[in-house]
Amino acid sequence: MNYYYCHHCQKLPLDNIHRVHHDTVYGLALTDENELFGRMLMEINQAGLSWDTILKKEDNFRTTYSNFDIQKIARYAEKDIDRLLNDAGIIRNRLKIHAAIYNAKRILEIQKEYGSFFLWIKKQEAEDTKEWVKLFKKEFKFVGGEIVHEFLMSIGRIEGAHAPECNRYKKYVTERRKWLTE
Repeated sequence: MNYYYCHHCQKLPLDNIHRVHHDTVYGLALTDENELFGRMLMEINQAGLSWDTILKKEDNFRTTYSNFDIQKIARYAEKDIDRLLNDAGIIRNRLKIHAAIYNAKRILEIQKEYGSFFLWIKKQEAEDTKEWVKLFKKEFKFVGGEIVHEFLMSIGRIEGAHAPECNRYKKYVTERRKWLTE
C-alpha cells in the first residue's frame, strides 16, 4: 500500500530522522509538562538553524538539560550555564541557555497559577499566530513568530502539522480533538 506523506518528508527513507519525527511525534497531542517544556526548548534552539541539526542533537539536549525537568532547570546556576556553554552536543548559545532557565522558572509560576503549563496553553483564546506570539512574549524569552507557531503546531494546539491527505492526518485530528476537549 502506498501512503501519502506531508511534502517535507514524502520522498525520505523510512528511517530518516525527519520521517521518524513526522510519524511518531509531530503534531500529536502533548500534555506532559516536562515534554511540553522540552519541545519549546527545542524550538527555541532551532532558531537560525536547520531542524535537521536539532533533531540530530535531541538526545543530547534531553540528557544535558536534565531530561527537560522544569524544576531542575529552573534551579540551574552559573556552573550549569558554564557546563552547557561547553557542551558540543547542544547549541551553545548563551541567550538560548538563559532563555531556557528563565522559561523554566516562568513555567513553575504558571503551574502555580493555572495548575499546569498544559492548562495555560489550552485555556488561551488566541485567534491567530500574532495573538499567540503576543501571549508568549509576555510570558517567555526568546520566542517569536516562527518559534511559537511551530511549537503550538508540534504539540497539537493549532492546526497545520499534517496535510489532510497525509497518512498521519487522521490520528493527528483525533488526538488534537481529544487534547482540546480534555
